[in-house]
Amino acid sequence: MQGKVEICGINTSKLPVLKNDEIMELLRKARAGDASARDRLIEGNLRLVLSVVQKFMGRGENADDIFQVGCIGLIKAIDNFNLDMKVMFSTYGVPMIIGEIRRFLRDNSPLRVSRSIRDTAYKVLQIKEKLMLESQREPTVEEIAAALKLPREEVVIAMDAVAEPVSLYEPIYSESGDAVCGMDQIGDTKNTDEDWLNEIALSDAINALSEREKRILSLRFYEGKTQMQVSAEVGISQAQVSRLEKNAINQIKKSL
Repeated sequence: MQGKVEICGINTSKLPVLKNDEIMELLRKARAGDASARDRLIEGNLRLVLSVVQKFMGRGENADDIFQVGCIGLIKAIDNFNLDMKVMFSTYGVPMIIGEIRRFLRDNSPLRVSRSIRDTAYKVLQIKEKLMLESQREPTVEEIAAALKLPREEVVIAMDAVAEPVSLYEPIYSESGDAVCGMDQIGDTKNTDEDWLNEIALSDAINALSEREKRILSLRFYEGKTQMQVSAEVGISQAQVSRLEKNAINQIKKSL
């Protein structure tokens, strides 16, 4: 996408840029039925679509497809923008464009979500757009949950379930050419080098014991038998079992 001049047959380097006052005036004319004003609005805000599309690149989707979907979001924003609200058009338009692209990516996602959660997610997205139209801002999770009369947790689960997946190898930070991926931020507390070395040291220490000591430790700590049960199975006294067990443990501690 970087350095690309033409997308969907449009030369992006020659796209017009409209000031907010011009946008508001064209919105008034378009609302009055002026088709040419509506066309100028769409053309004059394609750079806005392009800026949003660039955030969704690198996910295996065709840039032209995402741009076209973004244009649908732009048209919805133009048709539904409330002129009485004292906000810039881009403040309302960008979330609408993002929402349309996310809906497209969600519907084409390789991940499958249960029908009930997907239905809840659609309701969440619908009420989110409705609240956005009314307030001209992004609604909170609490506001969405209240409007749907659902628990906040259920709304969060539904929204997360249909969010587009992110690769663990996707760069999340880059400085001086050194990119940090999501995988780099995940720690494994169970399979560390220290644990691996400890396992090797423990194995070596046990292997250095006599066969009788190994058997006593196995019966005591792997099979969970008492010293009395071990003494009966091995054929020695409980005192001998206790002494051999203590001696074996001390040898292991010394080796470690």
